[in-house]
Amino acid sequence: MASFEFTVPPTMARAEFDRADQIRKHPERLATAWAGARVLHVDHRGRYPVTADGAIAWEEATGDEPPAGALFLGDADGYRWALRVDEVTGPSADARTGAHRLSHDEAGLLATAVGMLNWHRTARFSPVDGSELTPSQGGWLLSTAAGADEFPRTDPAVIMVVHDGADQVLLGRQSVWPDRWFSTLAGFVEPGESLEQCVQREVYEEAGIIVHSPGYLGSQPWPFPRSLMCGFEAVADPTQPLELRDGELADAQWFHRDEVLTALERGDDWAGDNPDGRLMLPGSISIARSLIDGWARAPRS
Repeated sequence: MASFEFTVPPTMARAEFDRADQIRKHPERLATAWAGARVLHVDHRGRYPVTADGAIAWEEATGDEPPAGALFLGDADGYRWALRVDEVTGPSADARTGAHRLSHDEAGLLATAVGMLNWHRTARFSPVDGSELTPSQGGWLLSTAAGADEFPRTDPAVIMVVHDGADQVLLGRQSVWPDRWFSTLAGFVEPGESLEQCVQREVYEEAGIIVHSPGYLGSQPWPFPRSLMCGFEAVADPTQPLELRDGELADAQWFHRDEVLTALERGDDWAGDNPDGRLMLPGSISIARSLIDGWARAPRS
């Protein structure tokens, strides 16, 4: 059990729309769900059209039945679908930069669409016999002519706020990030490994320190390309020497809670450029921000 809770739940984990999975296996019901539906266009860069206020600019479905490659998303005040297009023209955004302007349901619909369409793009051929896969069930199943099925793939990853049990938190900076950009540590779960084991392994691999008491806080879909981020806290002794073992991090530092709170209050994040801030935090769509915010604002013992 974690020692604190999210102050603000992760942006992409708040959707409440009906995924309407009971419709997927019925072609006639899917055809009915297409007529009059609204469609989200996503291009190969992950961009989608937006309105003047940053909401998704939905298109009206055309034709009598969904075209090849159409993805059924569910029911959110009407049926919603997604389609991959070559390029989105006009005002647009991508999930990293635009999801914070969406409603909870739109953010969830976008995460579903991008993650599933990314799966479609990379799963065109069967790993069993190399034959081409054909979508069915509203895009939720890919099958060979011989009947071998492929189901949607989600890659589990852990993301953790490492702290000392008091007022210090460990944050890292990847080598490709600008100076002063810091975030929580994270990594993919390996076969045969529990989430808690992954937390301990990843922190040791990236920062060279031992952590204990991993506690689960919540999760968020992260469609880059199709991950599920499982959020944890873990406790470590800050006197342990940091060793950037696997080369993923260019820097790792312990920050005091007051410095983190100052950055949160000033809005010093990756979307801004405050020259006076030593610490720039991840944006609001990331579960990393929810983890950092929850830890920093938790009651002090």
